[in-house]
Amino acid sequence: MSDRTIVPERLFMLGNLGTMITYAAITVAIVVPVTRAGQLRSNRLAVATALIFATAAVGHGLYTWLMLANPGLLGRAVDSLWVGALSWWNVVTGLAGVYYWSVRQSSRTAPGLIYADPHRQRVLDEADAHRATLQAVVEHTDDAIIGVDLDGTVTAWNGGAERLFGYTAAEIIGRPSSIVADPAGADEQRRVIDQVGRGGRGVSYETRRWAKDGSPVDVSLNVTAIRDRSGRLTGVSAVARDVTAAKAAAERQRAVEERTNQAQRMESLGRLAGGVAHDFNNILAIIVNYTDFAVEEAAGNKALESDLKHVRNAADRAINLTRQLLTFTRGDTIQPQDVDLNAAVAEVHAMLERTIGEHITLIEVPSSRPPVVHADPGQIQQVLLNLAINARDAMPDGGTLVLEADVTDLDGGELEMQPPLPAGTYARLLVSDTGEGMTADVVARIFEPFFTTKPRGQGTGLGLATVYGIVAESGGSLNVYSEPGVGTTFRIYLPLVTAPGDAVPATLRRDAPPPGDGRTVLVVEDEPALARVVTRILSNAGYHVLTATGGPEALHLFTQHGCDVLLTDVIMPEMSGRRLAELLHEARPSLPVLYMSGYSNGLLGTTHVLDGDIAFIEKPFTAQDLLHKIAELNTKKLKTP
Repeated sequence: MSDRTIVPERLFMLGNLGTMITYAAITVAIVVPVTRAGQLRSNRLAVATALIFATAAVGHGLYTWLMLANPGLLGRAVDSLWVGALSWWNVVTGLAGVYYWSVRQSSRTAPGLIYADPHRQRVLDEADAHRATLQAVVEHTDDAIIGVDLDGTVTAWNGGAERLFGYTAAEIIGRPSSIVADPAGADEQRRVIDQVGRGGRGVSYETRRWAKDGSPVDVSLNVTAIRDRSGRLTGVSAVARDVTAAKAAAERQRAVEERTNQAQRMESLGRLAGGVAHDFNNILAIIVNYTDFAVEEAAGNKALESDLKHVRNAADRAINLTRQLLTFTRGDTIQPQDVDLNAAVAEVHAMLERTIGEHITLIEVPSSRPPVVHADPGQIQQVLLNLAINARDAMPDGGTLVLEADVTDLDGGELEMQPPLPAGTYARLLVSDTGEGMTADVVARIFEPFFTTKPRGQGTGLGLATVYGIVAESGGSLNVYSEPGVGTTFRIYLPLVTAPGDAVPATLRRDAPPPGDGRTVLVVEDEPALARVVTRILSNAGYHVLTATGGPEALHLFTQHGCDVLLTDVIMPEMSGRRLAELLHEARPSLPVLYMSGYSNGLLGTTHVLDGDIAFIEKPFTAQDLLHKIAELNTKKLKTP
C-alpha cells in the first residue's frame, strides 16, 4: 500500500471517529438530564432524539472499526459480511429517524424543546388549564360576550349572547352587529366603535336592543378595544347584561317611594290645613254672631240690611270653605252607614240633569249587582258632585260625562293607586269626561290642597283634596287616568259591605287560567313600565310575546313574525288601537283583538271610540283578569270594530 493511499484513509477514519464521538456526546447530553428529571419514560421526544443520535454514533463507529480491520480499504473491495452489517445498521438508523418523526408530530412539547424542565412544564400545564377555564367561563356566563371587528361584523358570540338575543353563533358570526339594533341603535354602535377605535377608553352605557323574535331587550353594555400582540387595534369586545327586570324593579320602587312621599306631603298639609280651619271657625263664629246682632239692630234700614246680608253671605262661604278643609283633614264629624252606590249615582245624576247644561251629554251606568259600601252618604254625594263639576269645567265647549258604579277585583300590585290597597274585591265609582285632560305633572299634584289649574278667583284648590280625604277616611283609594285633549277618568275604590246574611258575593276568579302553549301575543302599549308588566304576565303564562310601543312598530313586527292575538291600547299618539286592528284585519280578518285602556268602557262606548261589544279590559287589571280575557278570545267570537 502506497503512502498516497494511506494518508486519505487515515483522514477518513479520523473523521468517522470524531463524528462518532460527537454523536455519542449528544446522546449522553440528552439522556442524562432527562433521566435525572424522571422523564425517561414520559418524554418520548427526548428518547427518540437520543436514539437517532445513538444509532448514528454506532454507524460511524462501525465504519471506523471496518477501516482499522481492513487496511487499504479505500483501494480494494470490502468483504461482503462487513457490507451487509453496515447496510443493516443503516436500516436501523432509518427506522430510528421514522420513529423520531412520528413522535415529533404528536408531541406537545414546543418546537425546538427536547428537554422540558419540570417547573417550566408545570407552568405550561397551568397556563393551558387557565386558558381552558377562562374559555369555559366566557362560554357559559349569563352575560352576552360579543366580538366585533372595526367594520361592525360579529367575530365572536358566546352562549350568553345566544340566550339573550336568540341567535346561535353559527347564525350571526360574520353578519353585521346591527342585526340586533334598530336604525338609531345601529348609529349608536357605529359611534361607539369609532370612539374606541380612536384610542378612547372603554365605554359603558344602557340602551335597547332587539332579540331574534322581535322582542325588545334592555341591556347594559361595556365596550372595550381588542388589540393584537403588537398593540394594533383589531376590533372591540362588548359585554351585554340584561337589565330589563332590574329597570322594571327600579321603576316600581320609584313609584312606591313617590306614593310614600306624596302621602307624607298630604299628611303634613293636612295638619296645617286642619289647624287653619279650626282657627278660622273661631273667628267666623264671632263674625256671624255679631253680624246677626247688627241685622236685628238695623231693622227698617234697607241699605244697612243689604250690606249686612252681603257680609253674612261671605261668612257662609267661608264656613263652607273651612268645612271642606276639615273634611280633607278627616277632622269633620261623619255618620257612616251602608250606602248603595247605584242609588248614589242615580241621585247625583238626577241633580246634575237640571243644572249641568245642555251642551254636556250626561250618562248613568249602574252596576249589575248592588255595590254597597259603609260610608257617610253625604260625603259620597260630595265626592261625585266635586268630580262632576270639575268634569263640566273641563268641557266648556260641550262633551260627554259618564257616571258609573260597579264591582271589581284588585290583586294588590296596581300602580298609581292613592293610597295603595291590598288585594280583594271592591266597589268602584267612575267619573269620566271627554274634556281637556291633564298632563302627567298636573295629575301628580291634583290632590294637594290649594293646588288648582283654574284662573284666580274661580277655584279654591280644595275640591279634589276633599275627595281624597273622604275616600282615604273610608278605607278606599283613587286612580286617575288622563290625556291632554282626550279626557279624564277618576276611579274611586271603596271596601264592599260583607255583613252576614247580606254579604256581597265575591267575584275574584280562583280558577287558574289556561296556559299559553307558545301562542304569540302582539302587545302594543306606549307606556314602557306597563308594557313590561304585561310582557312578564304573558311570558310567565307560556305565551310568546312581541312588544311594540306604537302602531307603526306593531305593523313591522306583525309583517316579520305574525301573531295569534293582538293586545293593544285604545288611545296612542301615532295610531289608535282601533286603526291598528283595522290594518291587521286587512291581512288577517280572523285575528282576535283585545283592547285595553285607562278610560272606562262606558266612556269609550258612548264617544264611539270603541263599539260596546268588543273584547275590552280596563286598566288597572290583574294578571288573572288579563290571562282569562286572552284565553276567552280563543273560545268566543267577539266582534271587532
